[in-house]
Amino acid sequence: MTNECRLEHDCIGQLEVPCDAYYGCQTLRAMQNYPITDIPISHHPRLLRALAYIKMACAEANSSLGLLDEQIARAIFKAGEEIVGGKLHDQFVVDVIQGGAGTSTNMNANEVICNRALEILGYEKGRYDIVHPNNHVNMSQSTNDVYPTALRLALILEIQDLMEAMDYLKDAFAGKGKEFGHVLKMGRTQLQDAVPMTLGQEFDAWATMIGEDIERLREARHLVHEINMGATAIGTGLNAHPDYARTVLEKLTALTSLPLVCSANLVEATQDTGAYVQLSGVLKRVTVKLSKICNDLRLLSSGPRCGLNEINLPPMAPGSSIMPGKVNPVIPEVVNQVAFRVIGNDLTVTMAAEGGQLELNVMEPVLGHSLFESLSILRRACLTLADRCIKGITANEERCREMVEHSIGLVTALNPFIGYEKSTEIAKEALASGRSVYDIVLEKGYLTQEELEDILHPDNMTKPRYFCRK
Repeated sequence: MTNECRLEHDCIGQLEVPCDAYYGCQTLRAMQNYPITDIPISHHPRLLRALAYIKMACAEANSSLGLLDEQIARAIFKAGEEIVGGKLHDQFVVDVIQGGAGTSTNMNANEVICNRALEILGYEKGRYDIVHPNNHVNMSQSTNDVYPTALRLALILEIQDLMEAMDYLKDAFAGKGKEFGHVLKMGRTQLQDAVPMTLGQEFDAWATMIGEDIERLREARHLVHEINMGATAIGTGLNAHPDYARTVLEKLTALTSLPLVCSANLVEATQDTGAYVQLSGVLKRVTVKLSKICNDLRLLSSGPRCGLNEINLPPMAPGSSIMPGKVNPVIPEVVNQVAFRVIGNDLTVTMAAEGGQLELNVMEPVLGHSLFESLSILRRACLTLADRCIKGITANEERCREMVEHSIGLVTALNPFIGYEKSTEIAKEALASGRSVYDIVLEKGYLTQEELEDILHPDNMTKPRYFCRK
């Protein structure tokens, strides 16, 4: 930027805009009004690309309907292409949290594209008598259809990225499920010994949990494909050509290769944020389950000498500044913290959606930012958990088997064969004496050694089987 400025005005008054800036007066005013997070909208590059695609589609639609000069439309389209390609992102400077339902974001895009279009046509920035941010770049549009449509275009791609990361994590768990399929261990309920299972079954269950949530995300993504372009201010289509909504949808679908659909009721679509609430709820579901899995990993790896110590997590960092040799489960811990953040963002989305009034929800900037952050940190958490934790886990097989053999929980496997009363008797005596269930059953003659070996065989204790009670 140089020290030279150009004078621009809006309905509030005049401001000096740096001559090198592609943004204009309304963007500069927004920078002054919203010094909130220090996070500019350029932090979400897919949102910028979505805005550019929308302006490109609108320019094509308005030109084809005879409303916009073809030369100006081409210049707007070319400027949009450059933004899609990654250029001028540093010119998107308004804060992610802003008043005005996203008007400042929309105007930031209008002004940057306008001034770049002017350069493409051979004019200086600020020559709004040739190409105007509102009259030309924003023709047939309102922030109230541009901004939510941009959010949805960007969210579709972010959701896809998260689904791929979750699938990668699911495969990592499934791989360990196969690797640990032969490792017998004690299953637990309420942190107490329950019945035997394999370590592979534990990891397979986690893989299935993640797979189920991928499907829930796919369902939520389907809702986000519905857009309200053509609604203009409140859904009535004021200031738009009768064929504009259909035409801009065709252009936008062609540009993005996304299966977009126009809402059947644009008045409803302009005020309804239900799809965002649904998506945020699914993200909360994903992160709650992921955090629970990480709690389990921390428990199973606790110790190494004085805990469960059934699995070893790969050592990632020294765990203490005072305790030599201590290594902590830092990857599950960071995923837990990601979960807390996503859960907080879900509350923000909930309140932002509830905060809508009449024909518009003005809280979409914080709603969108919260969803983008949740999607981004969840995706990174899944990849980090897979690569820096799950893939490096090893099993302490002897420790797992030792705890099964000394567990009172073994008696549950005997219940179908000797009955509940005798099983309870065995459990009490084992607990009081410290002796094994195996030895007590043999001593009392309730089962033969051959029968016991068969009943307590890992294959028979970890899946359904026929039985015959004595």
